[in-house]
Amino acid sequence: MGNRWPHLFLGLMLAQAAHSVEECVFRLYEVFPPARLLSGFISANHAVGFAIANALLVSFGAWCYVALVRRRRPAGVLWAWFWTCLEAGNGAMHLLIAASRGEYFPGAATAPLLLGFAVALSFALTGRHTTSKSSSQ
Repeated sequence: MGNRWPHLFLGLMLAQAAHSVEECVFRLYEVFPPARLLSGFISANHAVGFAIANALLVSFGAWCYVALVRRRRPAGVLWAWFWTCLEAGNGAMHLLIAASRGEYFPGAATAPLLLGFAVALSFALTGRHTTSKSSSQ
């Protein structure tokens, strides 16, 4: 399973891109104060600020994939763990908020994708380290 982690990372980044689109289309910045605050720091037009913030996030994830993960650089593993934790938390929070409100919350539809890829990536990264240790003995 250790060889699959770059592909799972790419899947996680594509899931984040879809998640960002969902959040923008369903205006997370209108119903979630931290998103509104962040978007307001970027632009007086919250829709524009939120779209820019999400574009920057997805662009950074794409850079991590192209520059580090795909090339299997040592830093790529560290960034993959960072993204795994970030997206697992992101997906879980969207689902918890939706459940606590008893209704749809922007981002909840794609949150299971984030969680699924984050869990799969964590297993692949753990397997990668286990495989490399056992093969060196």
